[in-house]
Amino acid sequence: MAKRNAQTGDKVTIKKYANRRLYNTSSSSYITLDDLAAMTREGTEFEVVDAKSGDDITHSILTQIIMDEEANGKQMLPVGFLRDLISMYGNSMQSMMPQYLEASMANFRANQAKIQEAFKQGLGNNPLAKIHETNMAMMRAVGEAILPGAKDSEQSAAPSQNDEIEALRKQMAEMQKKLDEIDK
Repeated sequence: MAKRNAQTGDKVTIKKYANRRLYNTSSSSYITLDDLAAMTREGTEFEVVDAKSGDDITHSILTQIIMDEEANGKQMLPVGFLRDLISMYGNSMQSMMPQYLEASMANFRANQAKIQEAFKQGLGNNPLAKIHETNMAMMRAVGEAILPGAKDSEQSAAPSQNDEIEALRKQMAEMQKKLDEIDK
């Protein structure tokens, strides 16, 4: 949820002057694009207006912040996505894209919060663990159907795994000997 100006409860207004300086009217101080990026990450709601005309230029300033982040090696937007996004300009679907992207981002944030909460509670009591258990049970059932003797006790399975590992080690040792002979 976006934070509002603590004093007035309104959006923080940032004025952009002709000399490209940004002035935070709430704190009565000049700020940078990095400060605006930090405010965005903190959830502070703000608007950027052109000091001379009064036009709302928030969109272009946010786009500039994204461009700066992408240029500084913090690339998050894949080239394919950028190409698709550019191709949507002038397309009949252009008017639908803002709502679609906002809905997609809201869905992403909701799922992100659920996943983070699941990890906080531990994997034992969450849907991810249950899905994992179901998948493992299905794999065991398939294994038993394909290999009828696969349901043997875990104790008898362990030695066979050790035998397989030992056989692989021997094969690797033999291959290494052959490679050493080739080098000579």
